[in-house]
Amino acid sequence: MTVTKGPLTPYPSPLTEQLKPLVVLVGPTAVGKSQVAILLAKALGTAVLAADSRQVYRDMDIGTDKPKLSERQGVPHRLIDLVQPDHPFNVGMYRRYALAEIDRLHCRGLVPLLVGGTGLYIRALLRGLWEGPPADWSFRARLLDEARLKGATHLHDTLALIDPELADRLHPHDLVKIIRALEVHHLLGRPLSDLHRAHAFSEAPFSPLLIGLTREREALYRRIEARVDEQLAKGLVQETQQLLAKGYGRHLGSMKGLGYRQMAGYLAGDYEYEEAIQRLKRDTRRFAKRQMTWFRKEPDIIWLTISESEFPEQVVARILDHVGRFLSQLLTCLGPDSPTSKAAVMTSSAEGRSGVSSVGHA
Repeated sequence: MTVTKGPLTPYPSPLTEQLKPLVVLVGPTAVGKSQVAILLAKALGTAVLAADSRQVYRDMDIGTDKPKLSERQGVPHRLIDLVQPDHPFNVGMYRRYALAEIDRLHCRGLVPLLVGGTGLYIRALLRGLWEGPPADWSFRARLLDEARLKGATHLHDTLALIDPELADRLHPHDLVKIIRALEVHHLLGRPLSDLHRAHAFSEAPFSPLLIGLTREREALYRRIEARVDEQLAKGLVQETQQLLAKGYGRHLGSMKGLGYRQMAGYLAGDYEYEEAIQRLKRDTRRFAKRQMTWFRKEPDIIWLTISESEFPEQVVARILDHVGRFLSQLLTCLGPDSPTSKAAVMTSSAEGRSGVSSVGHA
């Protein structure tokens, strides 16, 4: 494999200081983002910035599919392992962390690579965040009491009556988001989806290139089944046991994520092991479908379908074609007198299609 230089210099440039380019790689779970991202980051000489609402938690590795250090090929991975599983975390906190990391890379003349499947994190980062009214804790407590008395899906059914658009996007057990949506409607008298639309996430702090990875449905489902089997072989049940033993109860948002929720149910005796496996595979398929529904509604994503015979290096080569054109178009905005050389970027991008570079200190 040819080793090439990254497309930008490791110091500030007009391109990164003024236009703030950002490459964003999205797609459903198990589509193959992680391996492609590592090779792409090496080609760009940058770091992988995770956009994953589960990978922010420490000690939750197998169930969140964090690549091991030995699998990262020297590529820095950031925006993971930010908080303990019992620590509150939300999209606003993620955005603050992410903005700091992106600014740090831009200051070094690098193009950040944002990778993940949490659509709300990516949307808030690219187009701003509508903070909304402050919490009404007594109202939230009443809703939690209703959920305990009437069942986990009761609040989701309530939300479907006042905001069907948002209810369709939320899992019936995602109490945190459901309660927040009901709270906003209670305080402002309007559906949260309408308020988001009115706000329109109108901030645009970056010049983004959005690449979406997808596969044929049956191929994706086979990969999901294989991933679950691999997680179990790596010790997903044991990892869940360890988390529970540390006092991280099933009520925590972190423990309601895919893998941990199903294995905790098995460990509690709610169902047998084989049923836990089938539940996890089913729920992961449903989650992937919801992710695609979200991303299909996002504008400006360039979709690349990965064939079953295609290697990650081939996918990266296709992505680098788009990155080269993207950076060249941005450079034209700087004018011919810019010290950042268009020719240098184009040459490096073309070289990158024949191989990937080693990362410096991104």
